[in-house]
Amino acid sequence: MRHYHGTPMGGKRSDVARFAMGRHFLIPFGRQEDLPTIAEAAVGFCFDNGAFSAWRAGHPIKDWQPYYKWCREWCRHPGFDFAVIPDVIDGTEKDNDALLKEWERWAWHPWQVQGVPVWHLHESFDRLRRLAVSSRWSKIAFGSSGEYATPSSDKWWDRINEAMGVVTDSDGVPYTKLHGLRMMDPNIFTRFPFASVDSTNVAQNKGGSRMYSAPHSAALAELIASRIEAHNSAATWARNGVQQVFQLKTEGCDD
Repeated sequence: MRHYHGTPMGGKRSDVARFAMGRHFLIPFGRQEDLPTIAEAAVGFCFDNGAFSAWRAGHPIKDWQPYYKWCREWCRHPGFDFAVIPDVIDGTEKDNDALLKEWERWAWHPWQVQGVPVWHLHESFDRLRRLAVSSRWSKIAFGSSGEYATPSSDKWWDRINEAMGVVTDSDGVPYTKLHGLRMMDPNIFTRFPFASVDSTNVAQNKGGSRMYSAPHSAALAELIASRIEAHNSAATWARNGVQQVFQLKTEGCDD
């Protein structure tokens, strides 16, 4: 499983470069300042369309052509993994299907850009099933939204467990690869067969707390990331709640 650390990281470019070594990152459309460093130092990176941040700020994106242009410029870079296809956070399924069609018209010319559609938890399972079984999408993303906007709430757990029953076969194996947006919490991703997850946990918390003296922010970033990356996703989803989880353990580090 891939852990995508959200940017911007802030701080010195040298610290960002050292932290990026051997890791994967998510670059939001609205904050691209870390991209040159990440592209040189990281194992891989993906693009986020920035719809959630723009929606939360009260300025939803209407014109996606600049995002398409950005993806076109970077999609052939060896470290580029995928781009999250534009979506309307609180929109209808018709709104988001229209953006998928727009992406399909654009992404194949002059070359194919690997795009990942978003299924929002407030949307229907019919749409989720349609995306999951389509041969067009090699990965789909889960986005928390509507009454399920808060990961780990009781409603959220009920909804995502129902969704897993839709996107997995009788053995609990997903029909396509799954990505969890804002779901890089071991309490979440160890329970589900995600191929990748992301969050801005490190970027937001590397400054430490006000109550305790924190180590250097670069050291704290490394600690937070290492604790997260010590965990892997479940190999399958089990309706009885017993998932298979494969984890690499470091000798002498049994916690």
